[in-house]
Amino acid sequence: MKFLLIILVFGHFTVAMAQLSPFEQSNGMASATYAEAIGWYKALDLETSKLTVKEMGTTDAGYPLHLVLISQDGKTDPAQWHHQQKTVILINNGIHAGEPDGIDASMMLARDLINGKVSLPPNVAVAIIPVYNIGGSLNRNSHSRVNQNGPVEYGFRGNSQNLDLNRDFTKSDSRESRSFAQIFHLLNPDIFIDNHVSDGADYQHTMTLITTQYNKLGGNLGQWLKKTFEPALYKSMTDKGWDMVPYVDFEATDLNKGMQMFYDPPRYSSGYAALFNTLAFVPETHMLKPFAERVKSTLDLMISFIQQSSLYAADIIRERKAANEFIQQQKQFALSWKPDSTAFSTITFKGYEPDSARSEATGLMKMFYNHDKKFTRQVPFKDHFTGSNLVTKPKAYIIPSGWYHVVELLKLNQVRMTKLEKDTEMKLGFYRIDDYKSYASPSEKHHKNYAVKTTMTIENIPCRKGDYIVYLDQPANRYIIEMLEPTGDDSFFAWNFFDAILQQKEGYSAYRWEDLAAEVLRKNPALQASLEEKKALDPVFAKDSNRILDFIYKNSPYYEKEHRRYPIYRLEN
Repeated sequence: MKFLLIILVFGHFTVAMAQLSPFEQSNGMASATYAEAIGWYKALDLETSKLTVKEMGTTDAGYPLHLVLISQDGKTDPAQWHHQQKTVILINNGIHAGEPDGIDASMMLARDLINGKVSLPPNVAVAIIPVYNIGGSLNRNSHSRVNQNGPVEYGFRGNSQNLDLNRDFTKSDSRESRSFAQIFHLLNPDIFIDNHVSDGADYQHTMTLITTQYNKLGGNLGQWLKKTFEPALYKSMTDKGWDMVPYVDFEATDLNKGMQMFYDPPRYSSGYAALFNTLAFVPETHMLKPFAERVKSTLDLMISFIQQSSLYAADIIRERKAANEFIQQQKQFALSWKPDSTAFSTITFKGYEPDSARSEATGLMKMFYNHDKKFTRQVPFKDHFTGSNLVTKPKAYIIPSGWYHVVELLKLNQVRMTKLEKDTEMKLGFYRIDDYKSYASPSEKHHKNYAVKTTMTIENIPCRKGDYIVYLDQPANRYIIEMLEPTGDDSFFAWNFFDAILQQKEGYSAYRWEDLAAEVLRKNPALQASLEEKKALDPVFAKDSNRILDFIYKNSPYYEKEHRRYPIYRLEN
């Protein structure tokens, strides 16, 4: 009887390991639904100890976010993976649910890793988020990706709040983002892969790749990535029959000007991962290629990642460790990055010549890419970025307890902090927001601030019991600085977390302030002199009583200190 049971169990295992995905059953026409994808992984979980499915937080859709953990020895503790010197790879799928290539490719990858069709080296562990944007995945249609060649149905770009989740990694308006942060820091991945489908120009390549901007990584990690690991990935894909190129981002679609490496600020998944020295990649298959071809190239690229991560496991672990140590000692940080047009490499690009014809839709001339006019060309690729807007690291930041939304996100991202145990006056630096601009139209639930200009002041500041102190001696230093410095591209200030300070809470009635303003000037000859100088330099100002009264008010003791005073303080070294 026991022998018969073993046969039955083994037979069930064989069937499960050989099961065909919806993609395969449809001959490459259909993409798995959310329910089919989760059911697929749960079926694998029942059949093998090498794969485990966990629920990891919730989403705006009300469904849990799932995480699939795969290792040759069946261990599922990421801390143990790192202790075993495994390279940890995190794969994310369906962040834009209308771009489902990774969803279907990852299902087949997991099955083939388990049944041995694809080798899972003992020094590599793989984690997969089957479907990230669940709300978008449930909102299936056949029309929203107007330029995309299949599948027959797919999800929608926006999530259940209609948010683009690949713009949400710092502001974290979605539950998905908060759940992702928990997953990310639990895994501490060495490599992060976020599978996408590209839009834009037409060309011969099926797979393009965004790589973490090298110069943003700590220590020597970026140069090692550029010179060693990335070329190995490209060669591996060539060996599999795919001519992969960097993500196609023409300068005004003019190849003569070359191509520029994609700049990924922290709002994006790859930019966020780079803050923690994770090697991040965004595969972008070409939307006009057949769905089956795109999925196959995505599968082959993930296999290449596993193969090369095994070969370079010791190097990846060593370089990341050195980068994290470097970040903790680094004194200055760049908050913005600009491409250096004088520094570039060369790539082989296979495209189609642009052409023109009369449009049936408009009756006017249109541009199109002529597939009868293929070309192969050496193209300059501008992949070196120079840091700008440099900021010197303070010894610590002080965060008043009232800004608890900021504190929550810092804690979520494993930032160490302590509370002040008593009221304390400290000599601290703080910024005053001198000028800024905001988007005229909303961007992902916000009117984002940019072009921020500040001045620094150092004063004795009364800090309260319960306020937080964040020391800059930790692996999260880059994340802390980019989030808390107001001029950062994707800082909390940029995403409106501190807009309350931009509005005055108190004011004056002009008829009453007239007499007080005169008294203020009598008691402050320096202010009187400053006012006269401003009048002399600005005749329009000199004739505007409202502006004059406002000038006196904002330079008087009556003006509220909190207005435009950025409420995160710097404890300087």
